[in-house]
Amino acid sequence: MPAAKTSYVCLSCRVSYKQCYDPWRERTCPHCAGALTYAGSAFAAPPKRDRAAWRTLTVLLNAGAGFHKGCCGGPGYRPRTLREVRERMAYARRTGEPAATALRRVDLP
Repeated sequence: MPAAKTSYVCLSCRVSYKQCYDPWRERTCPHCAGALTYAGSAFAAPPKRDRAAWRTLTVLLNAGAGFHKGCCGGPGYRPRTLREVRERMAYARRTGEPAATALRRVDLP
């Protein structure tokens, strides 16, 4: 049985690649030779022309909120717009909650 594949993303080129997971191997983008970011196995890339979605994705991945499958099948909630990201980041600064945790919240209190 072949190894499961997971997604790696080049945020500057706005492309994603499915590759076998190996935490010890450094992956580079074939277009710009920059480092690829590990996105997780439940990742679905937005269209390349959707700049706002890629900016949102950049914030999520840099904060450590990846797209990993849980025991119930999916990665859970992730914000889809920059407005939702701004609200959750402001909440994290206000309360002292880690950014990755605040970005995964469905509703803000």
